[in-house]
Amino acid sequence: MPHGAPRGDRGAHSGSEPMSDTDPPRSGFDRRLWAMAAYGFVAGLPLPLSGFTLRLWLSESGVTLAIIGITANIGLAYSLKFLWAPLLDHVPPPGPLRRLGRRRGWLAVIQPALALAAVALALTSPAQAPFWAIAAAALIAWLSASQDIVVDAWRIELFPTHLQGAALAVYVWGYRVALLIATSGAIWAAGFVGWRVALFGIAALIGAGLLVTLAAPEPVAEPLPAPSGMLARVRHALLDPLTEFLSRPGAWTVLAFVALFKLGEAMAGIMTAPYYRALGFDRAEIGGTGLFSLFGTLTGIALGGLLVARIGVGRALLRTGWAQTLAMGMYLALAWTPGNVPMLYLTVTIEAFAQGMADAAFLTFLSGLCTRSFAATHYALLSSLAAIAIHTLGGFSGVLAAQLGWKEFYTLCLFAALPAMGLMLRLLRRYPPAERAAAPAR
Repeated sequence: MPHGAPRGDRGAHSGSEPMSDTDPPRSGFDRRLWAMAAYGFVAGLPLPLSGFTLRLWLSESGVTLAIIGITANIGLAYSLKFLWAPLLDHVPPPGPLRRLGRRRGWLAVIQPALALAAVALALTSPAQAPFWAIAAAALIAWLSASQDIVVDAWRIELFPTHLQGAALAVYVWGYRVALLIATSGAIWAAGFVGWRVALFGIAALIGAGLLVTLAAPEPVAEPLPAPSGMLARVRHALLDPLTEFLSRPGAWTVLAFVALFKLGEAMAGIMTAPYYRALGFDRAEIGGTGLFSLFGTLTGIALGGLLVARIGVGRALLRTGWAQTLAMGMYLALAWTPGNVPMLYLTVTIEAFAQGMADAAFLTFLSGLCTRSFAATHYALLSSLAAIAIHTLGGFSGVLAAQLGWKEFYTLCLFAALPAMGLMLRLLRRYPPAERAAAPAR
């Protein structure tokens, strides 16, 4: 989709002198990249506590499929984070935390609260009161989404353009390692010390995020001119980003595509924990899928990034989107071989590989839609929209699986991905994404 030139916004780096896109890379591994990897790690830990790990815990506790399906809705915070993203962008942190800066100050508020919410989840008993566990997981999701908003803004402001790709790459590596620990690691630990102690361990790791924030540099961003008057400021923060986006040609087609692109794959993923149990796989076999998922995802992300560089984001997104859709056929193949562990690991690897490729192209597509003047808010809006169908329609996945049966359910998931592919064909033909460089950073 065509864009105008970026207007008036600049990022920042940790030094006091300007840095342009033509600056040579620094020798060694930039310490800011270490901080980015660490933020990826602490950002990835909470997600399974409102996703796969939570659902497996609920499944083993005897919770019904209908209630497990409801857990898809607790992730609505990730879909609605654009609503409070402007506040985190424009309102300073409370009290003495302002001395840490706007980004680190808010992280110093959010991260301890996130760790306490994880402790609260560990103290619940899903077998007796599943809705208290779901409530704690919903709080985790909201705080985790808030952390994501601030970390995204921190990345955009801190890194110059020539390091943005490297920053996203190390973030994904840290994020995926955290997912492995919070899924396979927590599942494995639960077999020895029980679910409560395993979740306490994840809560402790989440709490370490505050140490990352205290050690990380704070962006010294050049502030944007703020309109005078309260109403003008509210309009600038909340309405102007949306108005600017909707004024572009094909904006509604883009939004529909973003909302639907992950629907089929997400519906399939929501039910994997009870699906694996229903096919006769035990906890250790399910826990063993983590390494295969990590390998498939990281390999897929690397290939997806290569495709974007070689053939452009539009064609790469189309090809990887079809690969993601067709890979869901592995769930159907798994249904014909219940209890077959090699087939389980092959399914997980292929699905993760295809999803990694699609994610690399999709995140590049989303980043290209952001105007620098509203980068944080636009990114929060688009990434929220990408998850909204998952956390609304996805909530019926348990009911659908129970009513249709597993083979029919995963067939439906495969076909649920087709509308997004049709919209993508329309976008490529009428509103091809522009390959443009971002504004210089300082």
